[in-house]
Amino acid sequence: MELEHLLNSITAENKKAVAVAAAEDEEVIASVKQAYERGIASFILVGNAEKIKFLLEQHSFGEASDLQVIEAGPDQAALEAVRRVSSGQADILMKGMIPTSDLLKAVLHKEAGLRTGKILSHVAAFEVPGYDRLIFVTDSGMNINPDLQQKAQIIENAALIAKGIGVEMPKVAVLAAVETINPSMQATLDASALTVMNKRGQISYCVVEGPFALDNAISPEAAEHKGITGEVAGKADILLVPAIETGNALYKSLIYFSGAKVGAVIAGARAPIVLTSRADSAESKLFSIALAVKTLQYKNI
Repeated sequence: MELEHLLNSITAENKKAVAVAAAEDEEVIASVKQAYERGIASFILVGNAEKIKFLLEQHSFGEASDLQVIEAGPDQAALEAVRRVSSGQADILMKGMIPTSDLLKAVLHKEAGLRTGKILSHVAAFEVPGYDRLIFVTDSGMNINPDLQQKAQIIENAALIAKGIGVEMPKVAVLAAVETINPSMQATLDASALTVMNKRGQISYCVVEGPFALDNAISPEAAEHKGITGEVAGKADILLVPAIETGNALYKSLIYFSGAKVGAVIAGARAPIVLTSRADSAESKLFSIALAVKTLQYKNI
């Protein structure tokens, strides 16, 4: 599935409400306009109302019944947006011109927050030139050095996102530097343990195998050349990275070296969170909104 196809698969009946924290940002408003015009979402824009309205005018945003602008100072914008989601006024939370740490503080607020007890993790869906499917990478933006149990939850978060857009039984490759178990490399030990946990039903919604080096996780030819077999070898839908450094480098390499398109969300909260970088394009933000909207059709994210 291409990300554009994902966008086109969302109908008016699937439309969801998005609360944007600190929406006074050029690229955010550009993505909001595109999503609104495509009919995939309505919006509650929280932040500096004067700046937001100015940007809406700059983007020729006329009167819109499905668009609200809520005044909130920089210290309150995140919590006000989160409250709109926790109260049921909105279905999705989106980060605007605000530090990620401030948004997550509001997400984890004891009374108004969106915590579930599950780990929060970053899931990115890449449309890579030359590939016939989306490739999911997790976790490249939240958890620095997850332990075994955290990795199991990160896998389930990503699997639910993949299933939400139509991947019936996601294939998860647990990445390491090599595809053999090495007692000196914790990533390979975790990969082996996660494979066993999946077979015993401790990790649901997907098929997990590893360790894999990147090449034999995504290339059937590379897997065959090394004699690696299994359901996932060369056919991975989801790539679980061992630590945030690997994930961050892979994420940016796909964008800058291969020209991949991307949509990304934070999973594990009571609602999907569109948490893109402030440097991400309006197109990436639009794809991220679409990913969040689409996954809400599949429950328990």
